[in-house]
Amino acid sequence: MKYPKEVNAYCPNCRKHTLNKAKSASKGKARPMAMGNRKHERKLMGHGGKRAGEKTVKKQGKRQKIILECSVCKKKQERVIGTRTKKKIEFNA
Repeated sequence: MKYPKEVNAYCPNCRKHTLNKAKSASKGKARPMAMGNRKHERKLMGHGGKRAGEKTVKKQGKRQKIILECSVCKKKQERVIGTRTKKKIEFNA
């Protein structure tokens, strides 16, 4: 999916529409000792049955999350592009 590098959007800090730089949001470093990860690992242990977390079908697309940075106050906010989109988001000038 193509998305512009700069977009005119509302900045909650400035309380008006300003020019914002857009970039794709990336995942942070995973914490292996987080409760969810430990729970998931426990679920995968053992024999037989349906193994949780081993999906056969891959999703065709996902909802893209982008980070908008205000050119005036340099604050950042997230925006989710509504519908399901292609796997990659491409920024063009």
